[in-house]
Amino acid sequence: MKRRNFLPLLAAPLLRRGAFAAPGSSLEWPQWRGPDRTGVSSETGLAKSWPAGGPPKVWSISNLGEGYGSLAVRGDRIYVQSVHGRDSAVFCLNRRDGKAVWTTALAGRMEQDRGDGPRGTPTLDDNRVFALAENGELACLRAQDGAKVWRRNILQDFDGRNPHWLLSESPLIDGDRLIVKPGGPNACIVALDKNSGKTVWTSQGLSDGAAYSSCIIADVQGVRTIMALTDRAGVGVRAGDGKPMWSYERVANRTANIATPVFHDNKVFYTSAYGTGCALLGLTAQDGVVKADEVYFNREMQNHHGGVIFYNGYLYGYSNAILTCMDFATGRVAWKDRSVGKGCLTCADANLYLLSEDNVAGLAEATPDAYREKGRFSIPDQGKPSWAHPVVCGGQLFLRNQGMLTCYDVKG
Repeated sequence: MKRRNFLPLLAAPLLRRGAFAAPGSSLEWPQWRGPDRTGVSSETGLAKSWPAGGPPKVWSISNLGEGYGSLAVRGDRIYVQSVHGRDSAVFCLNRRDGKAVWTTALAGRMEQDRGDGPRGTPTLDDNRVFALAENGELACLRAQDGAKVWRRNILQDFDGRNPHWLLSESPLIDGDRLIVKPGGPNACIVALDKNSGKTVWTSQGLSDGAAYSSCIIADVQGVRTIMALTDRAGVGVRAGDGKPMWSYERVANRTANIATPVFHDNKVFYTSAYGTGCALLGLTAQDGVVKADEVYFNREMQNHHGGVIFYNGYLYGYSNAILTCMDFATGRVAWKDRSVGKGCLTCADANLYLLSEDNVAGLAEATPDAYREKGRFSIPDQGKPSWAHPVVCGGQLFLRNQGMLTCYDVKG
C-alpha cells in the first residue's frame, strides 16, 4: 500500500538558496556510497574547516522514522528508507526543506535487538527507485510518485537466509540489470531485469549467505566483474552470467561481514572486524575468467560497519575504534588516531567527513602525512548508534540518525 504526503515532518526554514544538481551531474549522490560506490565525491569548493558549533544548519527533520540506511540524492529530491508505523517504507523528501513528497510502504517492519526497520539505501536509475527492505522485499518504484512498477521477495524466491541483524544491502544497477544478494542455494548473487524484475541469472555454484555488505562492479582487463563480501568469503562473479570466479575466505568472519569492497588498479580490497583483518587481491583475466591472488593480508584494518575509502593511493577507515590511514598497495599503516570515535566516513574535496556511532561529526584532511582535524560537533542522541553514512552533495552535508535528518551548508 502506498501512502503520500502525510508524514508530519518538522523542518527549520531554509537558510541558503541555490540551484541543485541536474540528473546526471557529478554532484548527485544516486546510490549507496555515491555515483561509483567509492564513498568519494568529485565535488570541490567546500569549506576547509568548521566553526566550533559545526557548519551552518540548513534544515532538520525529526520524524523520519527508525532505520540505519543512508540517502540517495538527485536534483531537488532525497530518497531514504525508514519505518513508518508498522511498515518498512521508502520516503521521497523535498531537498529544500526535508518535507515529505511521497511515501511508499514495501513490507511490514521487522524488529531486531539492534534496531528495527530498514538498513539499506535506495538506488536511483533514470526515473526509477530501487529499494530492498530488511525482510527481502525488493521493489522498483517510480521516482515521481512512488508508484510500484514491480516487486518480489528475494529471500522467498531464491530460498535465501536473512542474516541475524537483517538484510542491509543496497541494490546495484549494471546496465539493464539489477544485482542483489539473496544468499540462497546456487543463488548467493542474482541478476534481475531492472525493468521487469525477472531473473536473468543466478550464481550457480556459489551458495554463500548474504551477510550485510553491498556489491560493487568493475571491468577487470575486459571482464565485467561483480565483487562482494558474503558470510563466508570475498568473492567475484562474472557479470555476464554469474559464473563464480574466486572465493577468498581468509578475510571473512563468522559474525558480521559488512564493509563494501574497494576496487582500484585491477585489485580488490576486503576487510572485516571481529579479530579478522584485511586483504588485497590482485586480479588478472584470461579467457574470460578473472583469477585472484593474495597481495597481502594483515590485521591493521579491521573494519566493522563504517566502510573504507580509497583516496590518492591510501585507504581510510576505522580499524575497530581507531581511524586508520593505510597504503593501498602495500598495507603499510601511515597513521592511526582515535579521531571522533568509531564510526563511518565519506570523502569530498580532500577531506574526510566523519560520523562516530556516539553522535560526533568531524572533518579531517585526507592525507597520509598525519591526522589533521578541521572541526567537530555533536548531533542529538537518538538512543541508538549513529550508523548511517554521511552524504556530501551540492555543497551540503546530510547526517541521518534514526528519525532525525539534518542538512548542513558546507560550501566554502
